[in-house]
Parts: sequence; structure tokens; C-alpha cells
Amino acid sequence: MTGRLDRWERLLERQMAAAPYVLLGTSTVLSLLTGETGGRPWVMLALAALAAVWIWLVPRGVAYVAGLVVLIGALCTQGVWFASFFGFAGYLHSWQYLKGKWRFAGVTATAAISVATYNGGLPDPTPTGILAFLFFTTAIVALVGLFSFVGEITAERSAERKRMVAQLEATMKENAGLHAQLLVQAREAGVFDERQRMAAEIHDTLAQGLTGIITQLQAAHRTEEWRRHVDNAIRLARESLAEARRSVHAVGPGQLEAAPLPDALAEVVAQWGELNGVRADLTITGTVRPMHPEVEETLLRTAQEALANAAKHAGASRVGLTLSYMEDVVTLDVRDDGAGFDPERVSDGGGFGLTSMRKRVTRVAGTLEIESEPGFGTAISASVPAVARG
Repeated sequence: MTGRLDRWERLLERQMAAAPYVLLGTSTVLSLLTGETGGRPWVMLALAALAAVWIWLVPRGVAYVAGLVVLIGALCTQGVWFASFFGFAGYLHSWQYLKGKWRFAGVTATAAISVATYNGGLPDPTPTGILAFLFFTTAIVALVGLFSFVGEITAERSAERKRMVAQLEATMKENAGLHAQLLVQAREAGVFDERQRMAAEIHDTLAQGLTGIITQLQAAHRTEEWRRHVDNAIRLARESLAEARRSVHAVGPGQLEAAPLPDALAEVVAQWGELNGVRADLTITGTVRPMHPEVEETLLRTAQEALANAAKHAGASRVGLTLSYMEDVVTLDVRDDGAGFDPERVSDGGGFGLTSMRKRVTRVAGTLEIESEPGFGTAISASVPAVARG
């Protein structure tokens, strides 16, 4: 629709530019055909040629309109057809190229010339003749002013539409640029999130597994039961490799695929206690029910990280875990009687392990609380929404 209107506007502009020449040519031809030149056609042709050159070459303005009105008056002395046709050029260009009251001056002068030409000269010096002349001149000026004003409103609407289209196009270009920028930012955020996920998964699987392997191999050097420790190290290596593969494919922990969360936690706690030679107890309270996979994975990974920290840093002789199913939340509490630490001396409550743990819990709209004091053990409590599976 907009393209069609633009084509119509361009066609109208070309027609308006050609209109004075068409009107001048039509008046000239009709005057020659009707023999109104008075036996001197060369005078009319010369004036017509001068008018064409004037329209073509003279810059638009007051001088141009004044000269055009004079040429219209001169041509009207050669034939009434110039008042009938070429006079419209005076109306159009007076309104188009003059401003304010000068518009009406140009239109009035052209109308007076046309009315005088139709009357065969100036009006008779009688009240009736003068009033008739003024009436027709005023009527022409009023009609030209009315239609020109309507044309101006239409032109202003068209200009406003063009401005709105240009503004809309600029907005669309800006939106396209913002969209492209958002895509780049989203891609970068996705890459960053994936790196963060992989870092957390590597820490929760490979790092903990390698730590357990090192512990078992060191124990093998210190005792005669080296075969049992080597077997444990081999098992840890295989489990860590399997968990690493699952992490690459963004698959949840293998323990949760084989058993519900309480059983998976019981297995993790039992294996940790066996590997580290530390008593570890698990208590389940509340009504056990399946939770959303991400909720269960968060609780399992939190338990694994807390146990890994207890083995690596606390030197604890006993660890207790409590998994509590309540109406709105599921809580995991991990307590040990180890060395403890001062949470205020560790930025954000911990190193990478504790930070990763906190991010995991926060990601599922949960909360993580850490209580510890040097020499008095550590207590970690993770509380997550009880979002049921399915």
C-alpha cells in the first residue's frame, strides 16, 4: 500500500511540473485555431515562448510569480484561451511559491486578469460593473484558496506519513541491531553458563573421584592390605569416568537413575564411609516422595560435596546426614565433628566447592546455610522447594 501511494505521489509531482507547459501549449493551439491572434500570431508565439523559458529557467520566488502574472496578462491580450487555461498556472504557482498574504496577492492578480479577459476588458465605471468584477474575482480567490488549503492539508498528511515511515524504518533497523546484540549476548551467556556447569560437574565428579583415588593409593602404601585400596581406587576411577561422560551429555547422576533419592544417598554415604574409614549415618524423616529430578540432583550433589569436604579438610571421625521431607521443602543437613573453620574468613562462605554448592541450591530457588567454628565441626543445611516429580 505504501509503495503504491509513493508511486502516485511521484506521478502527481511530475504532472504538476508539466502542467504549466501543457496549459500554455493548449492555450496557444486553441488561440491559433480560433484565429484570436488579430493577424499577429508571431507576437503571441513570442510571448508564449518567453513564458515557457521563464517557467523553465527563473528561480522560484516572488520575482518569478510576479513575472509569471505579467506574462499571463500579456498573453490574455492575445486570446481568451490563455485566461481559460494558462491562468491556472498563476493560481498554482502563486499559492505554491509565495507565503502568507502574498499568496492571496498573486491569486487575486491572476483572477483579476482572467475576469477582465472574459469581460473583454476592464469593468465599466458603474456600480454594477465594478461589483460584478469584484464578485467574480473574490469568488475565484475564495475557491482557489479553499482548494489550495485542502491540498496543503493532504500534502502535510503525506509528509507526516513519510516521516512516520522513516521513523518506523529507523526503529526497525535499531530493533534489528538490538536483536542481533541480544543474540550475541545470549550466545555468550549460554557459553558462560555451560562453562560454569561443566566446571561444577568436573568438580563434583572428576575432582572428588581423583581425590578418593589419591586417598586410596596413599593408604595402599601405608598398609599391607594394599589390594583392597587399589581395588577401591580402580572402582572410583571407573565411576568417575562414567560420571564425567554423563556430565558431558548433561545427564543426571547415575545413582538417581538406579534408585530413588534416599537409596542413592544411602549408597553414597555407605561408600564414602567405607573408603574413608569414617562412621557416616543417614537419617530419613517425613514422608518420602519422588521430587523433581533437578531437586534430587541438587540434594545428592550437595551431599557428595559436603562429604568430600569432610574427608579432605575436616579430619572428622563421624558424619551424620539427615534428609527431611516436609510439606513445602526438602532439607538436607550434613554435620561432622571435624576441625571446622571460620566462615567469615572465607569469601562468600567457601572456596570453589562451597561456592558451587551454593549456586546449585540457589538455582532451584533454595537456600544454603553453613555453620562452623574452628575445633567444633561443621554443619551444612540445604533447603530446596518440594517440587514433586511430573
